[in-house]
Amino acid sequence: MALLDAFGRPIERATLTAEIAAPTYGGVRTPMTGHPGDGLDPNKLAAILREAESGNATSYLELAEVIEERDPHYTGVLSTRRRSVSQLDFTVEAASDDPADVARADEVRQWLRRDELADEVFDMLDAIGKGYSITEIIWDMSMGQFQPSRLEYRDPRFFEFDRTSFARPLLRIDGGTRELPGFKFITTRLKAKSGLPLRSGLARIAMWSYLFKAFTLRDWAIFSATYGQPIRVGRYDTGASEDDRRKLFQAVANIAGDCAAIIPQSMQIEFVEAGNVGASSDLYEKRADWFDRQVSKLVLGQTATTDAVTGGLGSGKEHRQVQEDIERADAKALQAVVNAQLIRPWTTLNFGPDAKSPRVIIGRPEAEDLSLWMEGVGKAIDRGMRVSESEVRDKFGLADPDAKDRILHPMGAQIAPATPPDAPNDAVKRFSAPLKRSDALSGIVAPQAQERPSDGPLSELTSGKPFIAPMQDQVGPVVQAMIDRIFAMSESASDLPELREMIREAYPSIDTSDLTEAITSALTVAAASGVEAAAGETDA
Repeated sequence: MALLDAFGRPIERATLTAEIAAPTYGGVRTPMTGHPGDGLDPNKLAAILREAESGNATSYLELAEVIEERDPHYTGVLSTRRRSVSQLDFTVEAASDDPADVARADEVRQWLRRDELADEVFDMLDAIGKGYSITEIIWDMSMGQFQPSRLEYRDPRFFEFDRTSFARPLLRIDGGTRELPGFKFITTRLKAKSGLPLRSGLARIAMWSYLFKAFTLRDWAIFSATYGQPIRVGRYDTGASEDDRRKLFQAVANIAGDCAAIIPQSMQIEFVEAGNVGASSDLYEKRADWFDRQVSKLVLGQTATTDAVTGGLGSGKEHRQVQEDIERADAKALQAVVNAQLIRPWTTLNFGPDAKSPRVIIGRPEAEDLSLWMEGVGKAIDRGMRVSESEVRDKFGLADPDAKDRILHPMGAQIAPATPPDAPNDAVKRFSAPLKRSDALSGIVAPQAQERPSDGPLSELTSGKPFIAPMQDQVGPVVQAMIDRIFAMSESASDLPELREMIREAYPSIDTSDLTEAITSALTVAAASGVEAAAGETDA
């Protein structure tokens, strides 16, 4: 039976280990880009955005790259948002306590420890700015099973969307496009707004702020070049020749660049200061800062962490909470993408479509008192609640131990090193020696028997003291020794299942002959006592 992807398309196993979306020299997937930001004005920007809406997003994607390269503020806040998610902890939950499910979770957990993961996630989060990103999965089969070798970021210009829904990406190839093979690509979408992928990115909104701020910075530069230094005015006499006037103008012009000039003594140069330069300069700065604050709100949802503008007592903390809410939303969206388009295909390729898949969780650890949590769970377990061991391990971020791992035990417990699974537990072997009466530590203190008078022939046998004392001497040490052994096992066992196995392994070798003999004697005496009591009632 052929494997199918989420869209019902057969999986092409031959393409999984090959790179099919790499750049091509001289082809349609060239790494060389245009520069639509040069000479950008409102009319040109509007045309680029309309072109993207119609399906040709090349200029839009190139302009998105341009503003990341030319606008430090936009790049800073966008990078902050992406890095805050790419550095979050990745944890893995097994689908169940079944050993096969636990083994799959451990395999995913081991793969997530790769150093390259942070960079790969950072590239996937390019979707925050552009509206979508596409990552190619390079699978490895060297160990006999499919495993992701790396996640390769692909330039979004290498893809275009279908002309029906404008939502399904297609790979650009020479001469047209092709469908993306199943289990081969991860399409990440982190929406700033609902709608088509090409209209849901932050870059589309930030482009207008970038354009207007660019105009402001250009005017500010012209203003600074013009009024940043005083105006030089040269004066000459009415009888000055053309050559004298030319020399004077040359001297005035040279002062701007060389800051030095020589003129005849009869000539005069004045420096006229502009009185309103400071106020005019502040206007440009305030306008540029205003656009930066709008971009901060767009990307991070607040301004306090970037522009040092809190706006009131306690608002800095509230702004940080807003940023954390956005981070949490990004992490959940990315988590859904990773589970559906990477972990699920990984499990299906190796174990079939019916196999249960582990679940990756991305997020910042919540501040939680684990000691208090464990104390509450321990009390619940003592009262009979059944708690999954794997759930407790996941809570503490602990992996399931292998057979070769050394197992930690409470201090004071005499535990030998771990043994292979097919060998009996050391603790079981220690308590599986035959139980003898000579091993008894102390006798059981029997309850004080109440003497009762009897005139029958069994009065001496059944009259409390003659009967209870021998039974106490005989049964007490045997029972006490068994109880002591069970207590020793309970102190050594790490949990109830282990204690159960220890008792089960030790039981066949326990010598119960003395206890059997004592119980037989007790039953004989009880039967004889009943016979005597019945005879007495008959005589009466």
